[in-house]
Amino acid sequence: MKKLIYFLTVVVLGTTSYAQTYNTFEPSKTQFMLRGYGHTGFEYMDSGDETESTFLGAAFAPIFLYKHSDRLMFEAELEFVLEGNELETGLEYADVMYVLNRNMTVRAGKFLLPFGTFMERLHPAWINRLPNTPLGYGHDGIAPSSGIGVELRGAFDLGGPTLNYSVYSTNGPRLKDGNLEPEEAGMLQFENYEDTNLAKAYGGRIGLLPFSDSSTEIGFSAYSTSGTGEEDSEYEDIGAFLYALDFSFVKQISGISGVVDVKAQYNNSNVDTATFTELEDGIAEEYSFDNQSNSFYGQLSYRPTMASNDFVKKLEFVGRYSDFNAPEGAEWEEKSVQYAFGVNYWLSWRSVVKLSYQTTETEGGHDGNGITNTDGLFLHWAIGF
Repeated sequence: MKKLIYFLTVVVLGTTSYAQTYNTFEPSKTQFMLRGYGHTGFEYMDSGDETESTFLGAAFAPIFLYKHSDRLMFEAELEFVLEGNELETGLEYADVMYVLNRNMTVRAGKFLLPFGTFMERLHPAWINRLPNTPLGYGHDGIAPSSGIGVELRGAFDLGGPTLNYSVYSTNGPRLKDGNLEPEEAGMLQFENYEDTNLAKAYGGRIGLLPFSDSSTEIGFSAYSTSGTGEEDSEYEDIGAFLYALDFSFVKQISGISGVVDVKAQYNNSNVDTATFTELEDGIAEEYSFDNQSNSFYGQLSYRPTMASNDFVKKLEFVGRYSDFNAPEGAEWEEKSVQYAFGVNYWLSWRSVVKLSYQTTETEGGHDGNGITNTDGLFLHWAIGF
């Protein structure tokens, strides 16, 4: 009997000691989350002289989010896209963030630039209301999309209105001198993983939400660098200044039984005048031009969210106008205007089927000096997760 009592005492005390030791461990504050989006579809393009019809290989963009603590976080986005017969991979962004206080957050690494709002907030396939980007964005565009550097951002409550801000410094863009691609001499290349001179790019954005319901936002962005050429080259001191104006209005209006979404952005690029060389009949000739470009897009969408019919309330109607003007006298001189119209069907709040038609008139550009009219029909399916 004494042995049994001793045994039970040891077990109870041992269990209590174990529980006390176990309970001293605090819950971990680290969290990991996988998000992202993907899309696929069908496209038909007709430019008069050439017609293309193709199914698109699926694009996959996983986003990795890691929370080390309440203040320290990390985010990264990869992109996998089938282009032609090859798989292209890219790192959209990867940065570390630290929350200094309720009004300030600092991040460093590769991040999407707040130059306007389209590339930072609206470009993912399941957020963009149309299957492609407006003129002036992406390859050969004038709006910078990402950079490697450091940024300070945050927001302030103004007692109803709200002010958000961002200031950053990144590796500066490179000026294409035409040695590798003569037809692109004078263009800025923003994807600069390693700086080639001592000049850095400096930029920022200020956004004002004047109403307490945050339905409206007006923003101004600037991006500047004192040098875009390689160190010790003749283009080393060629500077550039870019700015953008953006506008957003999103609100449910009972009078029209749905949500109206208006987006607009104007981009302007001014690069210092430089002299380039081109070959004419085997003879090298120098030329220069006023290196100023601009682009604009305005978009309006309407979704009848208050309709009684479930099918109708999942529809969305969208229209967009965009234009792009490249410098006169450049090999890439261009004047383009594009109209796009679409009908979307939302399978869920983050999965959408998009059917759209677009027509583009291009004067000049890489394809020649004439006027080209291109019509396109797009059917895309995008999902965010």
